[in-house]
Amino acid sequence: MGSRWRKAKLALGLNLCVYVPKTLDDASPSDYPSGTSSDAAAVSPASGASDFRALMPSTPTPTLSGLRLYKSGSRSSKKTCAICLASMKPGNGHALFTAECSHTFHFHCIAANVKHGNHVCPVCRAKWKEVPFGGPPSSEYPHGRARVNPVHWPQDDGYVNVLRRLPRVESLNRQHHLTPLFHSSEPIVFNDDESLGSLSETAKETQHGCMRTVEIKTYPEFSAIQQSDSEENFTILIHLKAPLAPRTQPCGGNPHGSTNLSKTSRASVDLVTVLDVSGSMGGTKLALLKRAMGFVIQNLGPSDRLSVIAFSSSARRLFPLRRMSESGRQQAVQAVNLLTSGGGTNIAEGLRKGAKVIEDRKEKNPVCSIILLSDGQDTYMVTPTSGGAQPTQPDYRSLVPSSIRGGTGYQIPVHVFGFGADHDSESMHSISETSGGTFSFIETEGAIQDAFAQCIGGLLSVVVQEMRVGVECVHPNVHLGSIKSGGYGNQVRDDGRSGSIDVGDLYADEGRDFLVSVDVPPACEETVLLKVSCAYRDPVSKETVNVEGVEVKISRPLIVVEQTMSIEVDRQRNRLLAAEAMAEARAAAERGELSEAVSILEERRRMLSESLAARSGDQLCLGLDAELREMQERMASRQRYEASGRAYVLSGLSSHSWQRATTRGDSTDSSLSQTYQTPSMVDMLQRSQTMSPASRHPNIQMRHAKSFPARPRPR
Repeated sequence: MGSRWRKAKLALGLNLCVYVPKTLDDASPSDYPSGTSSDAAAVSPASGASDFRALMPSTPTPTLSGLRLYKSGSRSSKKTCAICLASMKPGNGHALFTAECSHTFHFHCIAANVKHGNHVCPVCRAKWKEVPFGGPPSSEYPHGRARVNPVHWPQDDGYVNVLRRLPRVESLNRQHHLTPLFHSSEPIVFNDDESLGSLSETAKETQHGCMRTVEIKTYPEFSAIQQSDSEENFTILIHLKAPLAPRTQPCGGNPHGSTNLSKTSRASVDLVTVLDVSGSMGGTKLALLKRAMGFVIQNLGPSDRLSVIAFSSSARRLFPLRRMSESGRQQAVQAVNLLTSGGGTNIAEGLRKGAKVIEDRKEKNPVCSIILLSDGQDTYMVTPTSGGAQPTQPDYRSLVPSSIRGGTGYQIPVHVFGFGADHDSESMHSISETSGGTFSFIETEGAIQDAFAQCIGGLLSVVVQEMRVGVECVHPNVHLGSIKSGGYGNQVRDDGRSGSIDVGDLYADEGRDFLVSVDVPPACEETVLLKVSCAYRDPVSKETVNVEGVEVKISRPLIVVEQTMSIEVDRQRNRLLAAEAMAEARAAAERGELSEAVSILEERRRMLSESLAARSGDQLCLGLDAELREMQERMASRQRYEASGRAYVLSGLSSHSWQRATTRGDSTDSSLSQTYQTPSMVDMLQRSQTMSPASRHPNIQMRHAKSFPARPRPR
């Protein structure tokens, strides 16, 4: 019997091959075997190939090298975990598990696979009577068996055997049935979010909100108007500046260089990421997405909660809202690493499930947001708005669940990332606009992590919520005209004596600029035109903050000899004019009039160059000119516009509409990516670039990599 067993092991060892992921230091996209994705495993024994592939967790490394042969009893197999293929020497800080068949693995690797229903040895295919497990809730086991391995299992240096005896197969299927990712059962109500518990009580003691308040500044178009003159549509700039991020007290670090905070005065976040894992996301895309998610997970704090939704033809919640404590991070990384690609693209179902996580949660962190990434086009929900003979614009709003669309008192911003040349940028942009989020265009593979980093850098620094700006006329004969507020809703009362702007959330040190026009009557003395005030909620202290009103005054001399327009007003007027030109050029391009679109942009560039702010060397105007010039280049041909021009224009419009930083394709001008960036965004982006693949390997370019080729886009 022993001889037969040795022969069987030898035969299996000689025929068992797996693709071995290399580290990103040595990886390159050319290393992929033909037709192989980054998370695939090739196994020669036909009878066990599918099971073995299920046991192999996908790794976040973007490339794979050639085949490595493992022989039973060889030196390499004893020192290497057959699941993660990493070193397995005692003393490396990882617990090891020795199975009853004498094969050894990292404890956390084999426990994760056993949790997904795999009860055979990945090496010799022996069926185990006793299995390791990572401690699911005790309610999942019969007879109230308590958790054997707690979540905080000590990372000792030796070998461990933490076992649970398997019940009969029939009993197992009844009591704890485990099926593939997109088919396993889910609760009807997602109220199983991890409790904030004592953490929220501690936060009450350590978090005191922002010491500073929002700063309001106003700039009239001109500082003086002649006494006898009246002015219609006299422009006033309202500038708002959020306070700086509160200081934090570090208490340790994690292996990825981010700092864990035990005492923090920032607002905690509930974040739901909705990730496309359809067939087109295979290979390097999925590997880099996993790496980017690893960065997000490592940079969330223990008071932040994360839930991940994966979607293809259907959608699946990988895990409920879970605090990103040390154990929570480990479990989240394991879940993300198990993702594989395949199927269609059902964006609506992914968003529906993401919205449900937020709607059904028992407890709420102060800040809440959804991140959506997709590289394709929804093939399930997007239909024309009418059934006429002529096709009409698809109803993209139907992709966004009504509960988070806004207008219902419960708006959750969806920050959307369109990935590559084949995504439907119109639907992606519409989703972001409908929900109050931003739309970013990720043109090259390596930029996923940077794009996520910039976004979460803002989300982790929210200092103002539910801000509302009030504008009130002071002089009895002054009346409001229009309020230009971009994507932010505004109202002007019928009598023209007051108005308001709904600003919403602000990140630390983030600014907002709005142009208000008024009618100015003749007057013989200094005229107080407006009074501007605001109120908002501090997300940490939960208190309402009222900022005292600021008055807008102009002098009224008998004669005005000479005066200069406010550069601040001219700068913001240029920004609005540039955004209008982008929208007009896009409309022309969609009609097929690319030459007209290019002419619109060229004319607006000329007007900007002649403005006072541009002649003064204003950096915003220089950036606007560069942005318009790049849009012209991306509209040079229909092919170029379809591949990247449309998405580039829409990401720019999103950025200017919300005055918030977005990722804008593979721009060669760094000033474009810096528009609206806050210090927290810059800090997180630098952290990402310090550890990004491109900074360590020339084959994965972050800024100038070759963009994805475009497939014909259905119209």
